[in-house]
Amino acid sequence: MKPVGILGGMGPEATILLMQKVLSAIAAQDDADHVPLIVHQNPQVPSRIKALIDGDGQDPMPVLMSMAQDLERAGAQALAMPCNTAHHYAVAVANATSLPFLDMIELTARHLDETGAGTLGMLASPATRKVGVFDTKFDAHDLKPLWADDEDDLLDIIRAVKAGSDLTTLAPHMGRIAAGMADKGADHLLIACTELSLMSESLPDAIPYTDSLDCLVKAVVDFSTK
Repeated sequence: MKPVGILGGMGPEATILLMQKVLSAIAAQDDADHVPLIVHQNPQVPSRIKALIDGDGQDPMPVLMSMAQDLERAGAQALAMPCNTAHHYAVAVANATSLPFLDMIELTARHLDETGAGTLGMLASPATRKVGVFDTKFDAHDLKPLWADDEDDLLDIIRAVKAGSDLTTLAPHMGRIAAGMADKGADHLLIACTELSLMSESLPDAIPYTDSLDCLVKAVVDFSTK
């Protein structure tokens, strides 16, 4: 199997969730059956929220590029970054090394196109809307994002997850936001923030959903095992 380098720490729990999902994706009989991951768990990556929403934060790009190079030197044969907002810097990360970059946004857009989704209820950081993280890939697949009316509430949930708040108290709030998107015409929900991936069970049963993290997990496993 080929080792995959993970640009992690954005946030730390989301990176651990990726690792758990990769672990669960393999029907292993022994340790050696599992996908080798080289994880750069770096919670000191400058805040994407401060840089892209507040406008007064340090640029994360140089740190992300350096992490990619560290992972290449450590023996990774591909790179993955389990943070949707950080894909604003995906081109720079991909160009920082000679390794293939498993682009979570492109992978998600392809999957959504294959499922026949049309209007996506976006459970995402407002930063992804502000800087157009999904725009080009969604346009290429004729996908329409539907953003929450209460983006500040969604951002509050994301901040609370990063702060270690009890997920059982946060999940109902995300469920209500998701239900509101369905009422406004979303035919599919997209979890497009890996903090929110930790609360996928809170989504309403009446509308299908995709988690971008799951799309990345599949690509990691496919790359390593094929």
